Amino acid sequence: MTPEARLDLCAVMPVYNEEEIVGKVAENWLEVLDGLGIDYELVAIVDGATDASEQVLRSVAERHPRLVVDVKPNSGHGPTILRGYRRGVTTAEWVFQTDSDDEMPAAAFSKLWDLRHDVGAVIGIRTSRTQSPGRRAISRLARITARAAFGCRLADVNCPYRLMRSSTLAPLLVPIPDDTFAPNVVLSGMLARSGARIAELPIPHHDRTTGMVSILGWRAFRAALRSFGQTVRLSRARIPKI
Repeated sequence: MTPEARLDLCAVMPVYNEEEIVGKVAENWLEVLDGLGIDYELVAIVDGATDASEQVLRSVAERHPRLVVDVKPNSGHGPTILRGYRRGVTTAEWVFQTDSDDEMPAAAFSKLWDLRHDVGAVIGIRTSRTQSPGRRAISRLARITARAAFGCRLADVNCPYRLMRSSTLAPLLVPIPDDTFAPNVVLSGMLARSGARIAELPIPHHDRTTGMVSILGWRAFRAALRSFGQTVRLSRARIPKI
């Protein structure tokens, strides 16, 4: 895509087995982004779903050409996010990520978009979030790791509701391997160390009403330890100053 043809925004939405809700979620985002008058694409990346998520999204895309349905073999949430980010920095001036589970509303996006001026990123802070003791411990470990490894003091380092300027994001993606488990934690740290100006904004959060969390119990703690190791290793990468 030539510079003259770059979009304002590439919104990235990873999808895994959300057939009950993903059509509604996509429709909500399309309505909000259309209402803001943004030149955008909404990229729904189906990560090897075993249900009808792809078919539901393709039905929506028939009516909404700004919805792009990208299907790939299952590789996990982190690699799926990175696939979208790498696309976004080449197609648009801004890259946004949201999940497909409807836990954070599309209606709140306009507040992030309004804060984008003179910053490199706007990161959401999930409010009214209900977590099990195990999940709270994992979230706390992510914050501690990002602070220890990068000096990052963001309130919600793994928030999946974030807007990033492509010129800020692109060089940070270079050292991150495609199989990184929690790239948003790493990117929060890299953004902080790079000196980029970051705005934070509370975003309402509610528990999912459909589907299920894919990693639970001991698997979740093993994943957290893996993320810890990857984050520490990547903190040694050369990070350009913004």
